[in-house]
Amino acid sequence: MLKTLSYKKIPHLTLTTLLPPYPDYAYFEGHKIFPFDPHSTAFSLPNAWWLAEASTLVYAEPDVVLPLFKKVGLKDVSFFETGSTQCFVAANNRFAIVSFRGTEVSEHKGRIDFQAMAADFITDADLWMSDWDNGGKAHRGFKKALDDIWKDLYASLESIRSRGCTIWMSGHSLGAALATLAGDRYEKTQAVYTFGSPRVGNAVFKEKYKTPCYRIVHNRDIVARVPPPIFYRHVGEIQFIDGHGKIHPQMEGSGKAEHFSQDDLNGHKDLAGSNENSVSGPIPDAIRDHVPLFYAVLLWNNLVAGENSSAKDDEDRRPMV
Repeated sequence: MLKTLSYKKIPHLTLTTLLPPYPDYAYFEGHKIFPFDPHSTAFSLPNAWWLAEASTLVYAEPDVVLPLFKKVGLKDVSFFETGSTQCFVAANNRFAIVSFRGTEVSEHKGRIDFQAMAADFITDADLWMSDWDNGGKAHRGFKKALDDIWKDLYASLESIRSRGCTIWMSGHSLGAALATLAGDRYEKTQAVYTFGSPRVGNAVFKEKYKTPCYRIVHNRDIVARVPPPIFYRHVGEIQFIDGHGKIHPQMEGSGKAEHFSQDDLNGHKDLAGSNENSVSGPIPDAIRDHVPLFYAVLLWNNLVAGENSSAKDDEDRRPMV
């Protein structure tokens, strides 16, 4: 009998522990089973899981991040921070992960730190558009946030690329928007993976966007529905995680991410486990589904489901003796 891999359960979250970086979570546990593929340009579920882990970890302080990346062989880690923009670049001699931090809900002495949130809110709420480098228009607040950090980040990426590494952009929430822009601006990017991304640019921006981009959306994640589609468009290929925790590849324009069926709204079951009480307190589902940890856990569970299914098929094909 072949040994099956274990699913991860979404930890019990309260109003206090809902926010990243989740100090009790075992980041990158199982990375040797599902290694990162540095050369793929097609959607890769293992790569999506790695980048979801990174996009959750970016909310943590550097002293937490460094040992976790060293554990998975990414020993060259740089941090960039200015204004409301934060990101890290974690590299080895084959690939580099660039992960942008999303909107941060900070706490100070047990209370939400609204002052620390102010800069992020201003960035998110600036809905005017600016001309974009490669054509079309992009969200002005997102563009400014990337501009603030770009000079130093670009120099780092060029140095890493000179070693033959592939470059991967990722992020959650606001960080997803910055990853989308960075992946277009840095044309040597291998691929972009985003989690709970808002819309970033207009129709021309979408048309001219050439970098492989995979936009993972979890069920009713509210951030994936903003800014409004009157002027804004999503880019790339959507990978939709339904209310049962199962991922479905869908091309942009299918409407799935914009119009959810009732089956998608039934809460997390199956690959997510029975977690009716996974969040305590008055948290709307549309907010709950935006939690970055859910993305990491559910992508892992989809990996495990595929691996266990393959192992069972192999066992079923064995000749009887």
